[in-house]
Amino acid sequence: MAKIIDFVKKNAVMCIAFLAALITAFIVPPDREYIGYFDFKTLTCLFCVLAVVCALRNIGFFFCLAHTIVKKFKTARTCILVLVYVTFIGSMFIANDMALLTFLPLGYLVLSESGEEGYLAFTFVMQNIAANLGGMLTPFGNPQNLYLYTKFNIPTIEFMGIMIIPFLIAVVLITICCCFVKNEPLNIRGEQSRLPKKRTIIYLVLFALSILIVFRGIHYIIGLVVIPFVLLFMDKKALKQVDYPLLFTFVFFFIFAGNMARIESVKNLLSALLEKNTLLFSALSCQVISNVPSAILLSQFTSDYAPLLIGVNIGGAGTLIASLASLITFREYTRHYPNRVGRYIVMFSLFNFGFLIILTLIMSFLV
Repeated sequence: MAKIIDFVKKNAVMCIAFLAALITAFIVPPDREYIGYFDFKTLTCLFCVLAVVCALRNIGFFFCLAHTIVKKFKTARTCILVLVYVTFIGSMFIANDMALLTFLPLGYLVLSESGEEGYLAFTFVMQNIAANLGGMLTPFGNPQNLYLYTKFNIPTIEFMGIMIIPFLIAVVLITICCCFVKNEPLNIRGEQSRLPKKRTIIYLVLFALSILIVFRGIHYIIGLVVIPFVLLFMDKKALKQVDYPLLFTFVFFFIFAGNMARIESVKNLLSALLEKNTLLFSALSCQVISNVPSAILLSQFTSDYAPLLIGVNIGGAGTLIASLASLITFREYTRHYPNRVGRYIVMFSLFNFGFLIILTLIMSFLV
């Protein structure tokens, strides 16, 4: 019994996602449509990136990168700004969840190795917001963007024109928040070690392969075969270290979101609300069923794609389930500090709802 309780504590998000999926499965019994719930490309990308990140961590890659950042930028404020901006920019090109999987470990190492763990919750929250809001500028920055971009055949220039104002507002808000961090000096502990050149190059090539999957440059099956095969010979430990509970969290969450979208009363309610204010209610729906399912569901009831696009992007801020990327951040934080969950959730909620309210109010007047 003690082992079960310990497992639930360590994997609280996965267990909650499982219960949510189970409850909705009684309302919408399993059938052939369930297979359509799963985004296999996303799951494959998650697995591949997690595996490669573990391999890079095992050779000390992130420690060396953290050492370089602290040495170059020297203070807590500038280091946190760099970490947040890197995540922000990364999300525009490699998607929000991939950016977090890549740069959250870097943030942890920068602060933990310099003895400034007190800033970790704030840094993770800001990296999470940066990933969700930075990715909204490009068609491939967030999964819901790619879906709406394709469904409505939105021209790329028009797409970026729609999203540029909320994007710039997000940049200003994030910068202001980070500037409140004390400008105290950081000194990383330990000496910077030399990286094994051959392994580093191979792992970076594997990481690039994962990114190509995100950009649909190659089929995800290739990455699913090549990356585990290479790591099987070069670092079996990395494959064992993959955060499999996180992968199952996504699986259960896909089931929950898919079932919610098929409940007739939910669909009818959302259809009625969209007629009143597309932007507002698309942002609100994300708080309950997440931004990707919201984009898929709501696009069936409106052709006014501009406010819908803005709504499902700024709606990624808010609750923990408003964006799948937020679950990645929460899972990464609780993995390091399972006893500080309450503090993280309070900080996460304050900043995320703050961003959500400000962006919604401003964009409601402009759209």
